[in-house]
Amino acid sequence: MPRHLERTQWIASPPLAPGDGPIDLAHLARMSLGDAALEREVLSLFAAQSVKLIAALATLPQDARELAHTLKGSARAIGAFAVADAAAGLEHVLTSGAETAEPLAALTDAVARARNAIQAILGEPSNPN
Repeated sequence: MPRHLERTQWIASPPLAPGDGPIDLAHLARMSLGDAALEREVLSLFAAQSVKLIAALATLPQDARELAHTLKGSARAIGAFAVADAAAGLEHVLTSGAETAEPLAALTDAVARARNAIQAILGEPSNPN
């Protein structure tokens, strides 16, 4: 290694893609204007809403596409982009009439990971879901 590089203090690079976890905390901070109390509130609301929406989607009701769309928007707002992508996938198959089992399972898994991350952020006990 060249001598001038030996003296250089190396630091970790930021991730190439923002938010490498289930919740993009930088996005959440931007959306809440850095208000920690607001962040906690919207995370709590999303955690509660996502449970209800997944339970409803599991029965594939008549308004399932609208429910998936609602979940997609809520997820994007808090930086749960894996949930948003999975909800968009389910929304697409519901529109096209394709098989829903795999996209619904992917969405359920993404929501569970996001909820576990939210519980950790909020300092709540982990949920086995």
